[in-house]
Amino acid sequence: MYEGAVQDLIDELGRLPGVGPKSAQRIAFHLLAAESADVGRLVAALQRVQAEVRFCVTCYNVAEAEQCRICRDPRRSDDVICVVEEPKDVVAIERTREFRGRYHVLGGAISPIEGVGPDDLRVKELMTRLMHGSVTELILATDPNLEGEATAAYLARLVRPLGLTVSRLASGLPVGGDLEYADEITLGRAFEGRRRIDA
Repeated sequence: MYEGAVQDLIDELGRLPGVGPKSAQRIAFHLLAAESADVGRLVAALQRVQAEVRFCVTCYNVAEAEQCRICRDPRRSDDVICVVEEPKDVVAIERTREFRGRYHVLGGAISPIEGVGPDDLRVKELMTRLMHGSVTELILATDPNLEGEATAAYLARLVRPLGLTVSRLASGLPVGGDLEYADEITLGRAFEGRRRIDA
């Protein structure tokens, strides 16, 4: 335990996701030793994010205007929506440069253990978009874990009456990986998602 301001800083840093007590202490002492201008830039960046960043009114990605840059882009396809859990997932998919449709950010995944149900996510907003739009395909790009799979299964059942094509991102072996190191679930999914080779 440290005195006053130092302990308050460690406590606040420790509330951040993925930052434990030791990391919080390390960051706090890094900030104490840093140049005042560096700390000022950090404070200014945090204040700017708090004041200017919001969620897009269409897809719920992070935005500095009413709509995010993806929703404002007229070159994007309106007939495909990729559903993701968090804005960071949009960034990951955008880095591939493979997807040219629109997104919908749920704000999490169904997790009964954590008390998160469909009503806690942006499912109603997704259904509204699907009812009023020209969407023909829904890509479910939730995480390949228990919560992500449950969320994808729930959404697939929910949108079935709409007659949309519903797909799920493939999962399996990473490029350059060895079979002997793959776990059973990953290997099983790789077998399920195998594709034909036309020689």
